[in-house]
Amino acid sequence: MKLVFATHNAHKLKEVQQLLPSEIELLSLDDIGCIDEIPETGETLETNAKLKADFVTKKYGLDCFSDDTGLLIDALDGAPGVYSARYAGPQKNAKDNMAKVLRELKGSKQRTAHFKTVVHLNLNGESFVFDGIVNGRIVPTAQGTQGFGYDPIFKPDGFNTTFGELSDATKNSISHRGIAVRKLATFFKNREL
Repeated sequence: MKLVFATHNAHKLKEVQQLLPSEIELLSLDDIGCIDEIPETGETLETNAKLKADFVTKKYGLDCFSDDTGLLIDALDGAPGVYSARYAGPQKNAKDNMAKVLRELKGSKQRTAHFKTVVHLNLNGESFVFDGIVNGRIVPTAQGTQGFGYDPIFKPDGFNTTFGELSDATKNSISHRGIAVRKLATFFKNREL
């Protein structure tokens, strides 16, 4: 079965493919020739995930799922949240985004945060939603080079290292995206593909 994951991010595609049943051939936006910048104009992660999946399904007529992820920091009233990818500007630069967060938290003792991923699936004319949350803290300086986005400044609860220091396998086993995608994988395992 072919299924589009509405992303251009090869790292995310690889991370998700490892979690899904082998019967699913995962295609990226690049694989289907989608070069459009899909608008993410929603005020929630759920809305943005739906917008992206609906765009692909309507334009290409393909079953598709998309995700939207946000880092929600308690001391910043849930920011960057839905604006996580473009927190420091439209260039969507991870280092700039992390630097902005660290500047805003400088001197703050309140560093609790959580990552949330919402997956929206369009399959055979029906829609399904899955989510995943992981709690943790923002560390004072970036640590590690693994992963992407805010991974080097987020230390998940129960670990002494950031996501940026964990192997892909370990991160996938505990991450917000891993939790949401495992729910998606369980959904597919309970259906005939």
